Amino acid sequence: MGQVRELLERKGSHVLTTNPATPVLRAAVLMNEHRVGSLVVVDGGRVVGMFTERDVLQRVVAGRRDPEDTRVGEVMTAAVVCCSPDTTLDEARGVMRDRRIRHLPVADADGQLLGLVSIGDLNAELRAAQEQTVFLLTEYIHGRV
Repeated sequence: MGQVRELLERKGSHVLTTNPATPVLRAAVLMNEHRVGSLVVVDGGRVVGMFTERDVLQRVVAGRRDPEDTRVGEVMTAAVVCCSPDTTLDEARGVMRDRRIRHLPVADADGQLLGLVSIGDLNAELRAAQEQTVFLLTEYIHGRV
């Protein structure tokens, strides 16, 4: 299976980001506008956290915090796991499965954000590979390869 680098080349490296000082309300509106479930939190281009729907529910709503007065940096998930462009897609899938996360930032050795891989991206890649395998096997069985 391929590497994260190849996936990013196909899907692009644009990532919605925010910074730790952004009010939660503004970040949540951005997520709604773009129909995404998370934002990568960066400071000077360096990944410092993830802000997810779960953070909003558990740390803002359940914590009865005012989203206008609460900053993303106060409620984000700071223990972020990143992968490198050289990470294999199987390794990325394993990390996401084991840590029960849906988004995996891609960063260089200095922590600078390069892209984002979602579980949906990985599932689409796996499906395409499986469809190709089925096609080739069918062609082989029917003697067309």
